[in-house]
Amino acid sequence: MFLAKSFPPLSTARFAGKPGWNRSPRLLLFSRRRSASLALLLLPLAGCGYQVAGKTNALPPGVKVIAIPAFTNQTHRFRIEQMVTSAVTRAFIERTSFQVTHTPAGADALLKGSITSVEAAAVTFDPNTGRATTFQVSVTASVELIDLHTHKALFKNPKYVFREEYQISPNAAGIFEEDQPALERVSRAFANELVTDIVENF
Repeated sequence: MFLAKSFPPLSTARFAGKPGWNRSPRLLLFSRRRSASLALLLLPLAGCGYQVAGKTNALPPGVKVIAIPAFTNQTHRFRIEQMVTSAVTRAFIERTSFQVTHTPAGADALLKGSITSVEAAAVTFDPNTGRATTFQVSVTASVELIDLHTHKALFKNPKYVFREEYQISPNAAGIFEEDQPALERVSRAFANELVTDIVENF
C-alpha cells in the first residue's frame, strides 16, 4: 500500500549558493506543481478498508424499497432476533441508498430471516483450575430476499454462520453471563456481511 507523502513548501533559502540551483521563479513554480501532481496521483492508493455497499449495487433496478420485518427466533436465546433485525436494518440504512420499511406494503423486496441456532463452547481453559476462560458464541441464521414484483428469490442463504469469542470473568456466576456483548458483535458482523453479499455479490 502506498501513502501519499506531503511535501514541505520549497524555499529558495534552502538551496541558495548550492551548485546547479536555478533561482528562477518560473522553475520554482514548476517544481511545486510537479510535487502537487505527484501527491494527487498517489492519493487514491492510500485508501484501505472495505468498499461501502451500495456503490456497486447489483440488484435489479426496480428494487428501491426493501421491507425488513423482525427476524423469527427458533432458539431459546432471549432477544437475539431483535439484535439481529436491528443490526441488519441499521446496516441497510447506513451503507446503502435503499429505503427501508418494516412492512411489505409498498416495498419492492422482502428480506425474510430466521435465527436457527445459538451455541456457545469453551475455547480455552485456566491450566491451574481447569475452568473455562474463553468461550465462542456461534449464531446460525437463514436469510432470503424476495422480489415482490416477480416473487422470485433474489438472494438466499439457509445457513449463515457467525462466531465471536468472549472472555469469562473469574467472578462470573454462569458461562452465559458475559456473552451479551459477544452476541451484539456477532449481530453487527452478520448485518455488514449480509448487506455486502446482497448488494455487491448478487
